[in-house]
Amino acid sequence: MKVIVTGATGMVGEGVLIECLNNNEVKQVLYVGRKPSGKSHPKLKEYLVPDFLSLKSDDSQLSGYDACFYCAGISSVGLDEVQYTQITYDTTLHFAKVLLAQNLNFTFNFISGAHTDSSENGKVMWARVKGKTENALQALPFKAQYNFRPGLMKPDKTQTQLKGYNKYIPLFSPILGLFYTGCTTREIGRAMILVTKIGFPKKILEAKDILTAANLK
Repeated sequence: MKVIVTGATGMVGEGVLIECLNNNEVKQVLYVGRKPSGKSHPKLKEYLVPDFLSLKSDDSQLSGYDACFYCAGISSVGLDEVQYTQITYDTTLHFAKVLLAQNLNFTFNFISGAHTDSSENGKVMWARVKGKTENALQALPFKAQYNFRPGLMKPDKTQTQLKGYNKYIPLFSPILGLFYTGCTTREIGRAMILVTKIGFPKKILEAKDILTAANLK
């Protein structure tokens, strides 16, 4: 398959990109982002754009792909609901619609978050916005659309895009794993590849579902 990956300068997106580059099911990867991914590989092409909202529906560079693994995102810390909605909802939906206009039989996989609020009415701002984004993506006429809600995530040992507390996750994950179901970033990537190829009975994948999907045959 030929896939588009976003967010590869973040922990999850980098792990997903590494899995795509090393997985035989994927023959070509287009990374779309504001900054270079920092990776070099025969499968990899990069399309650098200053703002996803500036992309047009007739952008031929985004045509001819089977799936998008959308891992771009930002923490809600320090942002109000308007700011967070523009980044998480408006930008994601615009990008999804551009891809939909360019590709038939397309699958869109979205990195969401554990405890996302599908009702859109809860008290936690980020969870409401993530839920609104999931719901809007599910309403678009993709071949398939899956929302991934990983909990405890562990980066691959080859990752270099680790910032802040993410640098220390490998140290604490053995202890945290006693209390929370976790998965590696590459398992998230493998799950995205396999649900695109095989399908999955759930449209929202919690951590346990991600582990199941990563081992589909």
